[in-house]
Amino acid sequence: MARARVPFRRPTPRRAAHRTLAAPRPFVRALGLVVVVLFGAWLGLLAVGSVRTTVGPMDTTMTLRPSLSGGTKINVSPLGALELDSHHAPVRLDVDVDRLDPVRSQALVQHPERLAGLEDEVTSDVASGTRELALRSCVAVVTGATALGLAVYRRPGRALAAGGLALALLAASGVGAYATWNPKSVLEPKFSGLLSSAPSVVGDARSIVSDFDVYQQELARLVTNVTKLYDATSTLPVYRPDPATLRVLHVSDVHLNPAAWHIIGSLVKQYDIDVIIDSGDTMDHGTAVENSFLDPIADLGAPYIWVRGNHDSAVTQKYLSDKKRFPDVHVLDQGRAVTVGGLRVAGVGDPQFTPDRTGPEQAEDVESVAGRTLAAALREEQRSGTPVDIAVAHEPEAAKETDGEVPLALAGHVHHRQNEVLKGGTRLMVEGSTGGGGLRAVQNKEPEQVLASVLYLDRSTRRLQAWDEITLGGLGLTTAEVSRHLPAQKPPPASPSPTDPTPSP
Repeated sequence: MARARVPFRRPTPRRAAHRTLAAPRPFVRALGLVVVVLFGAWLGLLAVGSVRTTVGPMDTTMTLRPSLSGGTKINVSPLGALELDSHHAPVRLDVDVDRLDPVRSQALVQHPERLAGLEDEVTSDVASGTRELALRSCVAVVTGATALGLAVYRRPGRALAAGGLALALLAASGVGAYATWNPKSVLEPKFSGLLSSAPSVVGDARSIVSDFDVYQQELARLVTNVTKLYDATSTLPVYRPDPATLRVLHVSDVHLNPAAWHIIGSLVKQYDIDVIIDSGDTMDHGTAVENSFLDPIADLGAPYIWVRGNHDSAVTQKYLSDKKRFPDVHVLDQGRAVTVGGLRVAGVGDPQFTPDRTGPEQAEDVESVAGRTLAAALREEQRSGTPVDIAVAHEPEAAKETDGEVPLALAGHVHHRQNEVLKGGTRLMVEGSTGGGGLRAVQNKEPEQVLASVLYLDRSTRRLQAWDEITLGGLGLTTAEVSRHLPAQKPPPASPSPTDPTPSP
């Protein structure tokens, strides 16, 4: 019996195309599952993958983050951050220092013997926080991946597979971090922000380890100073600036110190400054070679009002007057007045140019003449119906000539603060050196402080409501203090720097 022959059927182009498209389906499915797992795990870590824990005198938040390079990042707001090359794995440990507890800090300061056990306490706190973080992270990634898998696939089996794969990936990352753990990374941290100056201020970690006794003393001093900062800021709400309050940053005597621009820029952002007023001596010799030092002013983020000091030349003034280069800079001289940020400000440049004179200054009558020129301009503004709110001069003697003509007068020059209400009712505020005396700081036995002030003025009346005095340690110091004052209070006494420097000639 002959078998029937089944004719060969060539696959149609449609079927062939269908087979070609269906071939990579397992790969696409696996890739999709990986994307769901990674995205779900990331969402889980964002939602619940952080732990609040106490580390010594600090309250911190520890979080795991996906990362290609791994490592540890410690954020100390608002000072900056430091990064440690602690491990190589697809996860990074972020530690945010939320708050320094003044009570625990004061206990360390008052009982320095406790510093001996601080290392063990911190180690124990970090280990406890890490264990809790690991457990919470496991729950977070499994929950996130499973929930997203269920939402995407709508099948419990695949959702559980996504959760299991997420847990496996986290476990593998943990094993990788443990295998590549580098305990010596604490000796080579990378600093950013204001902390970038930390190695030059307190020395690198190797010297800290080798000289731990000295470091204990410095740590106690540092904790004391930071505690002062927190104590000061905790008293600030005695006066709460209204959101509409005008904020003026008064700086002076930068003296060619580039660090001053970073400090000023930071204060502009932190205090939401409306206007910066510089009462002069921004330069040292006023030469054209120094002009490029002024370029960062264009990027400070606020209008800049400037008067010439005795270290600033006509060349300096002409450079700053270039509106193409500095559209937000207003140079005041000979009583010229401008309205900036709602404030009417008039100023006069210093009539003397004495960058190379080392003896005591003479010719105070020249300063008085400049002050009387400014006072005459103030009276003219008053008659014109545009009264001036703030008068600015470099030399305090010149500023005193405006007494009775303006509510507030600002000056610099003497490198320490002075604050007084003159006989005619004008408050004279003299700022210290925002540049810490510049290069002159190295000539003194002790470094000069870095000083600046934030003035709060009522937007409708433009009258002074309060002011913050910001004092930073100078070259080689790590102090930081903020104090708030109200006009109703007795003006604070002059605050000379440790060496009570004489004004720069």
